[in-house]
Amino acid sequence: MASPRQGDLFGNEGKDRSDEDFETPEYHADPEKVREELHRILSEARAARKMPWDPDRLSLYRTIFPQMTNWLPEEEAAQLRFDFENELARLKAA
Repeated sequence: MASPRQGDLFGNEGKDRSDEDFETPEYHADPEKVREELHRILSEARAARKMPWDPDRLSLYRTIFPQMTNWLPEEEAAQLRFDFENELARLKAA
């Protein structure tokens, strides 16, 4: 990483992130793509007879699944979280 005092060799100076005028870019997820990914994960769980994921993948899904639902309408998000937790409980008991 170049020092902030060192100029860009190619003259491509970007905005200084320490500048008060710098605006943090906002990310807006596509609800359809989010919904598709959530349903893919949920379908994988529903089709399994035993836990289909290794501990690292399970930990990842336990973290990101509820967070991803925040991009959807609340009623739909709550239902997906409920269904996901039910599938995890079923798989854990298997």
